[in-house]
Amino acid sequence: MKVAVVSLGCSKNLVDAEQMLGLLNLANFDLVEDEEDANVIIVNTCCFIESAKEESIASILEMAEYKKSGNCQILIVSGCMAQRYKQEVIDNIPEVDAVVGTGQYDKIADIIAHSLHSNIANKVNCDEQIINQDALPRIRTTPAYTAYLKIAEGCDNHCTYCVIPSIRGRYTSRKIEDIVREAETMAADGVRELILIAQDTTSYGKDIYGEPKLAELLEKLCEIDGVKWIRLHYCYPELITDKLIEVIAANDQICNYLDIPIQHANDEILRKMNRRANKAQVTALIEKLRARIPDISIRTTVIVGFPGETDEQCAELLEFVKEHKFDRLGAFTYSQEEGTPAAEFDGQIEEDVKLARQDMIMLAQTDISEEINSKKVGKTYSVLVEGYDTIIKQFYGRTYADSIDIDGKVFFASDKKPDEGDFVKVKITDYMEYDLFGQAED
Repeated sequence: MKVAVVSLGCSKNLVDAEQMLGLLNLANFDLVEDEEDANVIIVNTCCFIESAKEESIASILEMAEYKKSGNCQILIVSGCMAQRYKQEVIDNIPEVDAVVGTGQYDKIADIIAHSLHSNIANKVNCDEQIINQDALPRIRTTPAYTAYLKIAEGCDNHCTYCVIPSIRGRYTSRKIEDIVREAETMAADGVRELILIAQDTTSYGKDIYGEPKLAELLEKLCEIDGVKWIRLHYCYPELITDKLIEVIAANDQICNYLDIPIQHANDEILRKMNRRANKAQVTALIEKLRARIPDISIRTTVIVGFPGETDEQCAELLEFVKEHKFDRLGAFTYSQEEGTPAAEFDGQIEEDVKLARQDMIMLAQTDISEEINSKKVGKTYSVLVEGYDTIIKQFYGRTYADSIDIDGKVFFASDKKPDEGDFVKVKITDYMEYDLFGQAED
């Protein structure tokens, strides 16, 4: 049987898909990339916000066409949308043969086998949890030199706009020794960049060690030979401690890069969001980080159009963005998700108002990004080579300040042909709003 997996959504979802691929490979399924050739198609879905649900539904329907025109016999829906809307998927998309929740993907081989002998969509119990995730095999789909390292599952923060706790369950950390063992295996396989992910990486360890242990985990990971970069995503501001900052500052392997979702700058909106850090605390953290690590690159996300947000509150957010000049920023419109407290709040805002506020924030960020990039001209950076652009006829890659898929690129000329995964010194000669251009140095 040939199996193709389509994975949507975040990097955490991608790791789940990679573990499904590992299990299927172990069960002697033939893994293929072309869905038209596949006998079994798995769509690993996302439903974090409305646009993600729409993308997931569109992908399911697109893959369902292969049951008519391709070789597909079995269509399976997995992931967050399967977890949250399992019965709706079964009732409304008859082409689907099985629905597999976030706590069931370890049984994917058995589910396929069962589906081959049943004409009725499997109502898989999506509420279980995977007991021993560390024992699952994994086939990475990221470039050979980069890998996501999931350190925890679930979330206990209960932000009022977010469905993740109801989909992924309580915050559950992996043991330090299990994470280090996986990282060592990756390093031995040629991985140069580890990207640590969880719904909240800064809460790592609190459930099994009684207190957050991200700093201790990082120190262990820094001892692994072959790992050049360790990058941190999804760091909640209230748990970025002095100890964590010192560990980042003291270890060259840890990128001077932090992804810190602040979501807003108005204290009333932050309170309604159930965020634990207020504006003053976030301001103090930014100042502390930049004082201790002067070249740190801070990435953040903000939400506009939250219920009850006034023009003045959005203007306060805009001024905060302009004042602190984040190196990377994404602005998202609030999505009214059923089952969340915020969905029932008064003052729901019209979509056109949300979009106008989003545009206002992102226009300001474009100017900020261009200003930051302009100051990089003449400087030399270590660039992780990712490939060659045949259109502009230059190599490209990323600096420590750029994470894969979400941040900018460095395009550069080179007299020698570097390999993907190499680190090359590049002197910056020009810039655009989000990308840099340069010349490789000998």
